[in-house]
Amino acid sequence: MKTLVLNAGYEPLSIVPFTRAVVLVLTGKATVLAAEDVPVRSEHLNLDQPSVILLTRYVRPPHDRRVSLSRRGVLRRDNHRCAYCAKPATTVDHVVPRSRGGVNSWENLVACCRECNNRKGDRSLAEIGWKLSFHPQEPRTGQFWMRGIDKPVEQWRPFLELSRAA
Repeated sequence: MKTLVLNAGYEPLSIVPFTRAVVLVLTGKATVLAAEDVPVRSEHLNLDQPSVILLTRYVRPPHDRRVSLSRRGVLRRDNHRCAYCAKPATTVDHVVPRSRGGVNSWENLVACCRECNNRKGDRSLAEIGWKLSFHPQEPRTGQFWMRGIDKPVEQWRPFLELSRAA
């Protein structure tokens, strides 16, 4: 079970194993905002398993963190939609093919459906008359690098919506 960690300003900071969350609560560094009905027991203590915790002190979030390039990241950035036809995407395509000097970068990779990927092959967009509907670039979203946030637990939703509204 994972636990959502909120900074003192209620913005999502990270997702940690519930054991780490229990340690943060027991040391007084965090308070529990939402918990599962599954008890965590020890010889001297009995508490519910934390699902969302709030840090008692503000932690400066990492601003210089870069999102590492991955297939999963490209699909996530493009909302699992083909950059050429907007159908559900399952593969990644090089805009400038690797055989023509294209590199693995956020600017050269787009999500693509299998049909468009096979149709495009190793040709450039100009050769086949296709155009991209957007300019691919490295994601800058603050929560993008946080693993597990794309499939949140139901108890996290109010806290994530609260941070998006701010």
